[in-house]
Amino acid sequence: MTAQPVLDFHVRLAPRPGAAGRLLAALDDCGLARAVVCAGGTIDLDTLARQLIDGGHVETDADNDAVLAACAGTDGRLVPFWFGNPHRPPGAYRERAAEFRGLEVSPAVHGVALTDPRVTALVEVAADSGHPVYTVCIARPGAGVADLVTLARRFPRTDFVLGHSGVGNIDFHALALIRDEPNILLETSGGYTCVAEAAIDRLGAARVVFGSEYPLQHPAVELAKFTAIATPPAQWRQIAWENAHRLLGEEKP
Repeated sequence: MTAQPVLDFHVRLAPRPGAAGRLLAALDDCGLARAVVCAGGTIDLDTLARQLIDGGHVETDADNDAVLAACAGTDGRLVPFWFGNPHRPPGAYRERAAEFRGLEVSPAVHGVALTDPRVTALVEVAADSGHPVYTVCIARPGAGVADLVTLARRFPRTDFVLGHSGVGNIDFHALALIRDEPNILLETSGGYTCVAEAAIDRLGAARVVFGSEYPLQHPAVELAKFTAIATPPAQWRQIAWENAHRLLGEEKP
C-alpha cells in the first residue's frame, strides 16, 4: 500500500522528550510521506477511557506550541493543527490561526458538546481561516454524529472530518448520517475493515481519508486495513494523498 505516497491525516504528539523523533521514525518505517499533527498528552488514557463510559471532562489546554515546534523545519512533512479548548475563549486560536492548518475539537476530552456555542465560536475561526475541522464523535448528547451534521450544515463552506470511523468500530449508522453532507469526510483509524470498505462504497473514495491515531495505533496496522480490502490504486491515491491535500488547500503534488 505504500507504493503511492501517503499522508497520515491524524497523528498525535505528546510534549515529551524525543516524541518528535519517534514520530518521524515511525513515518519512515511505514513509508509515510507526511502527517497532520495534533497535540497529545492532554489527558491520560485511563481518565479518557473512564470519561468515554461515565462522562466527565478535563479543562486542560493542549500544548499547541510543542506541535508547532515539532513541525517547524520539516519542510511541510509535519502539518500542525490547533487543538481547541472550548473552555477558553477562541481569541488565542484566532490570533495564531495563520501558524496552523486546521482545528481539532474533542468532546471526548473537553466534554463540550458540538452543539455548544463555545464550539461554534472555535469553528467560526476555522471557517474564517479556511481551516478544516477534525473531530471525534461519542455516544453522548450533543456529541454524536447527528450533532456533527447539524454543525456542518451551519458551516457549509467548511470541511469537517469525522475521526475514528464514527462512534465505535462498526458504525455503519455514521455513514448513513453523513452520506448527504458533502462537507463531511470520514477518517478511518480504528474502524473495522468492513467500515472502511463500506465508506468507500457509500461515500465515495473522494470523501475518505487515511489516518492512524499514532502513537495509540501504529500506522502499519491501519495501512494493513486497506491492503486487506484490496483498495484499487486509484481509490487509494485519493484516500491516502489527494483528499488530504484538498482539505489542506494544497494543489495535488
